[in-house]
Amino acid sequence: MDDLNAQVWAVDALGALAHETRLSVFRMLVKTGPEGMIAGAIAEHQSVPPSTMSHHLATLERAGLVQSERESRLIHYRADYPGMRRLLLFLMQDCCQGAPEMCGDLMADLACNPSQPQDA
Repeated sequence: MDDLNAQVWAVDALGALAHETRLSVFRMLVKTGPEGMIAGAIAEHQSVPPSTMSHHLATLERAGLVQSERESRLIHYRADYPGMRRLLLFLMQDCCQGAPEMCGDLMADLACNPSQPQDA
């Protein structure tokens, strides 16, 4: 993907996350892991009407941040980890003006530690 297309895609993905409910849903799905959640449970957990949640989930899916899978009458949603990785790589690709040691401890800061607050 060329730089212009990557930037257009990143703007769309960031735009999808630039809403309190969608950001909260995305973070919840990331925390939930590969098993994801059904749409109704997501709406209930977020205290959002199902029709409104459907709109938010569709926006995240179009942005390449969420995947859906129909199971009978239910729609199961999970975070699109390759999409999330793509966005993070786009944001970090020019980090530190060619001095990666400046960002070297970033992964340590992101280590999965459930006892550590992630909203700092």
